[in-house]
Amino acid sequence: MFKETNIRSIVKGISWRIIATTTTVLIVYFFFGRLDLAILAGVIESIVKIALFWGHERIWHKIRWGNKRIEPFNIWFTGLPLSGKTTIADKVYSELEKFQIPLERLDSQDMRKVIPNIGFSREDRNRHMHRIGYLIKTLQHNSISTISSFVSPYDESRDAIRNMTKNTIIVYVKANIETCKVRDYKGKYERALRGEYQNFTGVNDSYEVPKDAEIIIDTDIISVDEASKIVLEYIKKRYIK
Repeated sequence: MFKETNIRSIVKGISWRIIATTTTVLIVYFFFGRLDLAILAGVIESIVKIALFWGHERIWHKIRWGNKRIEPFNIWFTGLPLSGKTTIADKVYSELEKFQIPLERLDSQDMRKVIPNIGFSREDRNRHMHRIGYLIKTLQHNSISTISSFVSPYDESRDAIRNMTKNTIIVYVKANIETCKVRDYKGKYERALRGEYQNFTGVNDSYEVPKDAEIIIDTDIISVDEASKIVLEYIKKRYIK
C-alpha cells in the first residue's frame, strides 16, 4: 500500500492551481478589462484554494469509507522438482507487481539459504513448512501477499500451510517425471538415482498429489505464459477486482 505524503499533496495542489488560476485571471480580465484586478483575484484565490485543497486531501486520506482493502493471499506452487514451479511463480509475481499491491516472493532454495541445516526427512520438511507458514502468517498480518514455490510433497505439510494462513491457493504444477529429468540441467535426478541424494522427491521419496488444489497446471502441455495467465485470472477474479 502507498501513503501519499504531504509534499505530494502540496505539489498536486500547486499544479492544479496553476491551471485554475490562469483560468480565473482570464475570466476576470475578460469581464472587467483590468489586468491588475485580474492578477490580484488570481493570487488571492490561489493561496486560499491551495490551503483548502491540502486540507481536503488530508481529511479524505483519514477516511476509510470507499476504500476497498485487498485481502492478503498466498499462492502456493507445489510439484515435483523441475516441474516448473519456480518459473511460473516468478512470472506470476512479475505480473502481480504491476497492480502495486504489497507482495513478497518466497522460494524453497532461497529459504534454505536463510534457514540453513534443514534436512530432507519427512519430519524435517514438515517442521520447515511450519516455519514458512509462520512467516507467511506474519506477512499477512501486515497485509502482504505471498507467491510461494516449494516442493512440499506431503499432504500434512500443505494442510499446515493452509491452516496457518489465510486465502491460500494451492497450485499443483503437474509434470511427468521423465519431463522433469530432461529439464534437470544440474543433474540432480541422475545423482539421486545413483544414491548420492537421499529423500529426493520422485526418486527415493514420495510425492503425494494434492487432492484439494484450487488450480492444476500440466506443464507437459501448457506453456509458462498460459500457466501464469490461468493463475492471474483466478487471483484477479477473487482478490483484485
